[in-house]
Amino acid sequence: MSVFHSGLMAPLDKNNVDTDQIIPKQFLTSTSRDGFDKALFYDWRYLENGDANPEFILNEARYQGASVLLTRDNFGCGSSREHAPWALKQYGFTVILAESFADIFFNNCMNNQMLAIALPSETLDKLFAVTEQIEQVNVEIDLENQVIKSEQFDDIGFSIRPDIKQRLLSGLDFIGVTETLNDKIDAFEQQLASQRAWQ
Repeated sequence: MSVFHSGLMAPLDKNNVDTDQIIPKQFLTSTSRDGFDKALFYDWRYLENGDANPEFILNEARYQGASVLLTRDNFGCGSSREHAPWALKQYGFTVILAESFADIFFNNCMNNQMLAIALPSETLDKLFAVTEQIEQVNVEIDLENQVIKSEQFDDIGFSIRPDIKQRLLSGLDFIGVTETLNDKIDAFEQQLASQRAWQ
């Protein structure tokens, strides 16, 4: 089995989590791409005095180190800020399971080597039920065969566009894919230059 990722699954049972909730706008002024993990879900993770919010589920000890986020419909809606997937990835998440994703957020995830998997609401219901019944649920993502595996539930198949799948398996972003075509691009430019020389 080709395992793209294996890790602890953490539930965030919320619909319409927008990018301002993922990382509030006051943290977008940095010129560096680092340090956004501390701001992830800031308004939910922390109390007004800065202490960790004991009511927020991802603050529970059993979910520390989680790398697979289980959530609901329309995740990543709102503004198109790429800081949202940066914050999620820097916190430790590599895979997100949801019913649907905002288009720009989805593409930003894939371009940052994060796998966003859309699953039917009924499947998500079952996964949330498993996290309620079992203290910790570890999963494996077999991207090659498009299957989510765990000792706690039956295998779950998922769909993914072939081009996205290939990019994730090869570890390339959009720019990286373009760079694989450098020889063809150079040849085209040389051909174009030679044609213009005769005009």
